Order: sequence, then structure tokens, then C-alpha cells
Amino acid sequence: MLSLPSYIAGAAVVTDRWIDVFNPWNGEAVGRVAAIGNDQLHAAIEAHRAAHEPLTRYERGRILNEVRGLLEARREELARLITSESGLCLRETRYEVGRACDVFAFAAMEALRDDGQTFSCDISPTGKARKIFTLREPLSLVAAITPFNHPLNQVAHKLAPAVAAGAPVILKPSEKTPLSAVRLVELLYEAGLPGWMLSCIHGDLDVVTRPMIRDERVDLVTFTGSARVGKEIASTAGYKKTCLELGGHSPLIVLDDADLDLAARLACEGCFRNSGQRCTAVRRVMVQEGVVEEFTKRFLALAKTYLCGDPTSEAVLVGTVIDEAAAVGLEQAVQDAVNRGAKLLLGGQRRGAQLQPTVLADVPRDSTLGTCECFGPIAPIFAVRDLDDAIEYSNATPYGLSSGIVTRNLDLAIRAVKGIKAGTVNVNEIPGYRLELSPFGGVKDSGLGIKEGVIEAMKFMTTVKTFSLPW
Repeated sequence: MLSLPSYIAGAAVVTDRWIDVFNPWNGEAVGRVAAIGNDQLHAAIEAHRAAHEPLTRYERGRILNEVRGLLEARREELARLITSESGLCLRETRYEVGRACDVFAFAAMEALRDDGQTFSCDISPTGKARKIFTLREPLSLVAAITPFNHPLNQVAHKLAPAVAAGAPVILKPSEKTPLSAVRLVELLYEAGLPGWMLSCIHGDLDVVTRPMIRDERVDLVTFTGSARVGKEIASTAGYKKTCLELGGHSPLIVLDDADLDLAARLACEGCFRNSGQRCTAVRRVMVQEGVVEEFTKRFLALAKTYLCGDPTSEAVLVGTVIDEAAAVGLEQAVQDAVNRGAKLLLGGQRRGAQLQPTVLADVPRDSTLGTCECFGPIAPIFAVRDLDDAIEYSNATPYGLSSGIVTRNLDLAIRAVKGIKAGTVNVNEIPGYRLELSPFGGVKDSGLGIKEGVIEAMKFMTTVKTFSLPW
């Protein structure tokens, strides 16, 4: 069993208070992390706010590239660690390490890019013989709070842009999956990142997390997680920048001209990958009435191939959700739909923290599955009359993160892009498709419209300074 420290500005700190981490598949203790107190939080903030010689662009790029190489070299070790603390199957955790490698590779590229602007002042009748220039300066301190569902890649999306921008960061990973986060922090130190650039802390909500969010010495709080917690952070943070990447209730719209084999594959991948624990997962499969029967037949046949079981088995495609309590809540949501008239076509059975891939037809729109984000491998199918009906229902929930549409008609695809109120609309692809470099974020209860992705995160972790010179 791993016993890992908190890190305060590069120094390992072990206390007599531990947070235990359990394997959701078998309930075994797989590790623990040392919890700090408020005094140590204060010491971390002071260490990061102290004056330091900034890293050059070359140094930041070199460190980020080195981390990418270290991740590649330890891909299998890290994948198995993520599986042990999250219950995700090895297919998902190996894929996650690969995504994290992309994050660091792209951040290394962007660290070298000078994104300053130049403006000639003689373009105005009253202009002078001057030029105006811009440059970006890093924030003094970023607080990053990450969720359990992508315990390595979500951390990478906070830390790599911060390093690329030159902004010191205090990381507070999820207490349910902190082990892989600590290992990533150790790789950053190994690659040569100075301690004053990064801390990784664990501790109680009222002792560590809320005081860090409120502290006026923190310039930015970046958080990925639920809408409920995100709104609490927004009200707690006070006068500072916040980047809130929150929940979703993403639709996959299947029109009557769609390639139904493609639609079935996208629905399976969108609903069941990562045990359905993605904020961009497909939560509502909306199928036009004329093809709903044929789509359901093809979808059901493919869904039956998504083997559920021991996440360490190479054949398994769906592991557990994060804990038994989460699985119980999913089970209740399925039962609510059945009680309201939905037909259970596949799955629905729970074993501990594992819920089998579940498919339901004729799901009422006012059911829990139709209105709420249910974070698990569930595929509720809703019949829609036409694209207008689908767009209206897509927009009917408080969320607006991602969406997808399957159609051969470009005009209809463009109507969906324009009509769906969400941060992403993907055509003939799952709602969650993205590059680690491209902008990503939602509206409404899915976030404040501020984007993640390496480039956008770097922008938000810096401020623009303008200066002018005679020319």
C-alpha cells in the first residue's frame, strides 16, 4: 500500500493525519496520503508568493517535454495505479495516460510561442509615431482543484498550462483518487520544476480547501467537478478569477438520415466509456421516431459486447464507478425511469460499486435520467419528432456543455450547431471529442463560459500588459 506525502513547494510533508484510498472494485485499501493543516497551507502560499527568478520559455518547454517522456516511460505503471484507485478498466486508464502525454506535449509547444501583439499608432488621424505592444505576465498563484473521474488527465490540464505560462500552482486533487496526482507532481519535480512553482496538498474541506479558495493571495481558482460545488466555489472565492468546468447532460441526436451503425457505435462509446463518468458523456440518446426501432436494435447488439467486470482484466470494457454510494444512486435513477414506464432492455444490475452497462427505451423526459446528470454507464433512449424537437429538448436542462448529432445532411448539422446552447456541438462524433489543445467549456450550469484546453488555460493564468514606444 502506498503512503504518499503532501508536497509544500517541493518538500515532502508527512503528518499524523492520513486520508485512505480504497479500490472501488474490491474495497481494498490501495494507499493513503498525508493531510496537512492550515499552518502548512499558509506556508505553501507564502513560499509561492515569494520573489523568484522566473523560468525562461526554453526552461518551461524543456521541463514539460521531459514530463511527457517520463509519462510515456511509466504508462503501464500509472495506468494500473489509476485503475486501482478509480475502478476504471485498463483500456480507459492507458488511454488517459496517453491523453496526459498530449497535454504536456502541447503545453511544451505553447510555452515557446510568443503570443504578444503589435499595433501601429499611425492608423488614426490623431495617431502618433508610436507602436503599442502587448505581453502576458503569469498570475502570482493559481489554486487548482481536480475531480476523481480523470485523476491524471484533469490534473495535467491544470498543471501543464500553469507551468507553460510560468504561474505557480497549488494542487488539491480529489481525496478519492489522489495517488496518481501525487505521482504526476513527483514527475514534474524529477523533470526539474523548481519547488516554488508547485505544491500538492491534501486535507479537510474546512481546514484546507475553503481557506485556500478564500485566501486573497490566490489569484485564480480553477476547478473541475459538479455544478453544486462549482457554485459554492463561486460564492466563496470572492474577488478573484475563477475557471469552473462543471457538469453536463449531453445529448446525442440521431436523425432519420443517419448512418445507424455509426450512431450505435457513437452512442456506446459516449455512454459507456470511462464507466460513463465523463462530464461530456452521452446522457440522452435522442432518436428520430422513424428510425428509433432500427437504431435501438443495432445499439443493443453492440452494447451487449461491452463486457463489465474486473477492471484489471484485459477483456473488460466497463469497470466500476467511483464508489458503492454512487452506484446505488444510479440504480435508483434507473428504477425511477422504469417506474415511470421506461423499458429496461439491458443491464440495470449492480454489484457493489459496479453497475452493468444499462440501456432503456421509452424513457420519460421528466424522469431523473431525463432531467439530471447521472454519472454512470446508462443509455436512456428518447424518441424525438424532428430536429426542432431534439434541439428544444437538448436545451431543456440547466446544463450546456457538449452535444453531438449524427446526420448526412449538412444543413441540418449546421442548424444543430447554431441552435443547441452548449459549448461544443460535434457532428458525426461523440459529444466529448476534443483535442487537449482546443478550447473546451460550457455555459449555464456547465460553467461560466471560460474555456479550458491548453491555449485557453494559459490565457486565463496570465494577464495582458500593454506598453508603447516611440516609433
